[in-house]
Amino acid sequence: MSATHVLIELLGEIALLLWGVHVVNSGVQRAFGSELRHLLGEGLRNRGKAFLAGLGVTALLQSSTATALMIASFSGAGAVELAPALAMMLGANVGTTLIVQLASFDVTYVFPLILFAGVAVYRRARSSMVRDLAQTAVGFGLMLLALHLLVETMRPIEASATLKLIFGAITGEPLIALIVAAGLAWAAHSSVAAMLLVMSLAGAGVVTPEAALAMVLGCNVGSALNPLIDAVGAEPAKLRAPVGNLVNRLVGAGLALPFVGPIAAWMSAVDPDAGRLAANAHLVFNLATAALFIAVLPQLARLLTRLFPDRPLANDPSVPLYLDEAALSTPSVALANAAREVLRMADVVEQMLKGSQGAFAKDDVGRVLAVRRADDVLDTLFDKIQLYIGAIDHDRLSDKETARVFATLALAINLEHIGDIVDKNLMEMAGQRIKEKRLLPPPAIRRIEEMHGRLCEHLRLAVAVFMSGDATAARRLVVEKESFRALEREATDRHFAEMRTGRPEQIEISALQLDITRDLKRIEAHIAATVYGLLEKNGELRSSRLAPVA
Repeated sequence: MSATHVLIELLGEIALLLWGVHVVNSGVQRAFGSELRHLLGEGLRNRGKAFLAGLGVTALLQSSTATALMIASFSGAGAVELAPALAMMLGANVGTTLIVQLASFDVTYVFPLILFAGVAVYRRARSSMVRDLAQTAVGFGLMLLALHLLVETMRPIEASATLKLIFGAITGEPLIALIVAAGLAWAAHSSVAAMLLVMSLAGAGVVTPEAALAMVLGCNVGSALNPLIDAVGAEPAKLRAPVGNLVNRLVGAGLALPFVGPIAAWMSAVDPDAGRLAANAHLVFNLATAALFIAVLPQLARLLTRLFPDRPLANDPSVPLYLDEAALSTPSVALANAAREVLRMADVVEQMLKGSQGAFAKDDVGRVLAVRRADDVLDTLFDKIQLYIGAIDHDRLSDKETARVFATLALAINLEHIGDIVDKNLMEMAGQRIKEKRLLPPPAIRRIEEMHGRLCEHLRLAVAVFMSGDATAARRLVVEKESFRALEREATDRHFAEMRTGRPEQIEISALQLDITRDLKRIEAHIAATVYGLLEKNGELRSSRLAPVA
């Protein structure tokens, strides 16, 4: 077999290995994406729990990069302390070693069974979660198949002087071997894929045990570069965890590199299999660096906080705070970011309603203009959220997460409509009233203020339903909408009574009150519409009383 033929086969097998890692990652994220993110959130309480949570999540995802993005979504926003976030990164590093350990054993008879079982279950499964797990099994089988093919392709290299010379030149010096392996891990976005390649080279005798050990160090350094590069250009706070992780890897590699010869000799005596030597070195390195750094994480966290201080808040409220582009590669994290930004929209709408509440009692043009400017902020946030959600890879979302996308969009759309009603209708009427020097009677002002107060309360309740999925609160919102229909009927009756008096000025004021009441009722309808998805899922919109009405 020619050297060119061997290299072409190696490229194809490396591509198959990378695709297998991608399939495993996608399948696990679709099946457990939200649950994994919740597990990380719960784990970020202390260093011990954080370490175990990072280990468990990364063992499932087989991607420390994905785990790092989830951690950044917590620590970068200041939601948790940096020290537990760094401990979780240490756990994530150990988590990547578990699949490498499994793959280091003889897989000749394992991967065909895993592939067959995965495909069979995928074709017959009706549940989306079962299909996602079956896809994960197929991805794992592809990884093992790629590893088996790599080992078989590597065998002739021992007898090929040309190929052996090429690999010998690349890996002959430990530092060069480390840099090459770091480049491979960075390019592959996966230390697992890079480690499996190193195991194949070591198992085939293409590289010496010392070179294999140096390449293990390089794989660990290279995989720490990806989260850091993804965070470049974002808030400085989001660089803390990736930089801390890279420091951990660099210090560990720097301490181990001068002793790769004695360490390789000792590990070869424990297990002479060269492929397993690389896998064991990967495990030992990450356990050793975790033990070395776990105690000093608070001090490291303080140093990183000084080096990467929080950026001052932007003066422009229309600038999104949570739509992190780097998180788009992890859909469950991106979806959580979009939800947080929609909650900012809810805050803007509540401030607009409070501003509108006083616009009909006082002749304050500045208040009217401030409310109208707030609608411009709302429109900008809405546009940015739409684009962000559209950029999420929806194929990697579970059914539950897809439903969450629709709920997030429903809330954002209804909030944007509420903003338009306040801006284009209510503030238009308030400005016209001030311009024409009209005064509403005290009873009318009290009714308007009471309706605004109820709308703010219902808006907060709708946000609580969005966050918790409380069906009881959702039913209350829909029923409350009926009370606004009653208020509209009362305003209509009062207007008809004023019309019968024949007093033009009083009729105009009464008509203004009726128009305000109708617009406030429309706002209440949009607030109630945010919970229809939850009630429809529970089968509760069949009742005519709970059915959507305008």
